[in-house]
Amino acid sequence: MRNLLLALAAVALFAGPTDARGGRSLGGKRYSANGTFGLGLELGAPSGLNGKYFLSDSTALNFGVGWIYDRYYYHDRNGLHLYLDHLWHPLSLSNGPSVKIPLYIGVGGRLWNFNDYRDGADGTAIGVRVPLGIAFDFNNVPIDIFIQLTFVADLFFGYDCNRFANCDRFGPHFEGSIGVRYWFD
Repeated sequence: MRNLLLALAAVALFAGPTDARGGRSLGGKRYSANGTFGLGLELGAPSGLNGKYFLSDSTALNFGVGWIYDRYYYHDRNGLHLYLDHLWHPLSLSNGPSVKIPLYIGVGGRLWNFNDYRDGADGTAIGVRVPLGIAFDFNNVPIDIFIQLTFVADLFFGYDCNRFANCDRFGPHFEGSIGVRYWFD
């Protein structure tokens, strides 16, 4: 993971200082999106379909539906996962002629319907998400690639928590994912 972050930093430094649209590398100007609606795949936690819809040049709705496997306090859980985030792109690390590299942060919510392998019980988690990520928004092709780390705080419902001593109704943790999206416009 450390090598991946170093490679991303190198790309950000050498991608170029500005583009014709007036953006600046680390110059305090906002990121300006190349498209309005993108749809693609996300792998990690969660894995599934991902979409992004820009409300303005620097704010977007990020949404997904898919599958997630997680381990809470020695409980293996997996199941259907839905989420919606509001993202802000406060700056672009680079606005080169071939790629823009925006940094983004957001806040959102999720619904996770899971099966707990320890006791076979089904349950539901409702959570708050805070994603932090970096995207590689290519200027010459309608594709972007993103990497994000998401803090999640879940409340669990619908299964017998009293049967196990180390079972909590609240679970904060981090999730990580990578993805690619095709931009339709």
